[in-house]
Amino acid sequence: MPGFEIGKHEDKLGIRGSPTTEVICTDVRVPAANRLGEEGEGFPLALRALDHSRVTIGAQAVGIAQGAFDYALAYTQEREQFGQPIADFQGIQFMLADLAMQIEAARGLVYQAAAKADRDDPELTFAAAASKCFASDTAMRVTTDAVQLLGGYGYIREYPLERMMRDAKITQLYEGTNQILRVVMARQLRKER
Repeated sequence: MPGFEIGKHEDKLGIRGSPTTEVICTDVRVPAANRLGEEGEGFPLALRALDHSRVTIGAQAVGIAQGAFDYALAYTQEREQFGQPIADFQGIQFMLADLAMQIEAARGLVYQAAAKADRDDPELTFAAAASKCFASDTAMRVTTDAVQLLGGYGYIREYPLERMMRDAKITQLYEGTNQILRVVMARQLRKER
């Protein structure tokens, strides 16, 4: 379209395999045939789209957390200290159990929100915000602890956990920061009462 152009390519902390660029629209005219929804319904339509996309960000966060957990679990079963795998130490076992529990809780919230999205449930706004918020906080916690479980190796680019930790961070930011999602949830709770 005349007036549409792609601008600067951003150099991001994480999800570097997904390019992010500036979109520049200078006097762009969009024909009515290309409009989504009816005139004047753009904002509610955009909010409803966020309800659906937030569920996918929650799923992304669960996937990152699961990948980091799987890698850290395998590492703790192979890495030996004092003649035994470090997974045999109670402190490590507690960490692994807590991480697995948090991932399963996040997965359950995401599945519940996905089911609500499929049936266009009126409670989707709260469920989508809660699942994205909880799953992304979980991904950040899990990846940080997974880096810790590898010790110094977790901080080295040769191992995938430092990348997973950087990738987890964006899930707390896009499609609404987790602080904004808490506002969304609180408003939904007040509407229901």
